[in-house]
Amino acid sequence: MLISEQLQVAISDDLQDASAVFIGLVNPKTPVNVGGIMRASGCYGVNGVFYTGRRYELAARSGAAQYHVDTKDAGEHIPLMGVNSLLESIPADTKLICVDLVVGATPLPDFVHPPKAFYVFGPEDGTIGQDIIDKADAVVYVPTVGCMNLAASVNVLLYDRLAKSHREAANLSLNLAGDALIRQSRDNNNRTRVKVPRAPRKSRHVEPSSIDAAIVITAA
Repeated sequence: MLISEQLQVAISDDLQDASAVFIGLVNPKTPVNVGGIMRASGCYGVNGVFYTGRRYELAARSGAAQYHVDTKDAGEHIPLMGVNSLLESIPADTKLICVDLVVGATPLPDFVHPPKAFYVFGPEDGTIGQDIIDKADAVVYVPTVGCMNLAASVNVLLYDRLAKSHREAANLSLNLAGDALIRQSRDNNNRTRVKVPRAPRKSRHVEPSSIDAAIVITAA
């Protein structure tokens, strides 16, 4: 499947920025994972998501409402595109980063993210093909005990990029931070806050006045 001209224009516009993030999924299996990835893409400012294979499409047709995980509807403004080849979908001037438990890979905490990256993730029941790994600019893994599911892995990778880039990769057009960003991003029914602990009240120590002292002396 060829990338549409409209999507090519959108990608070209994204690459005008100093930072661009794309996600590539190798034959994903479940709509729940793809939906979770789309929601994460909206939260972290991903520019586009590509996938190969037919499993996701066939599973999604069986019950779109049942698998509606992207409750923020990030898919309405972030392209989700099925392609024949992830390698042929990588935009120019963008580094290919494979994320999987591959022998010889770099631990994610030690990895320095490039400004423009195309992150490829393997399927839920498999791994990234050797042909893609051989062409990667870097291969990284999340050093967990056991493997996480697909959507969780994408979330961890994107958060790591965000934390290391001090929000530059999130592409937050509102330039919000701190409490203003929290109010913008939280659910409508979330009105919780962290209470600032009050400083302990100091006990009042009153020095005796000269009159009190005189009375004491007189009484003595």
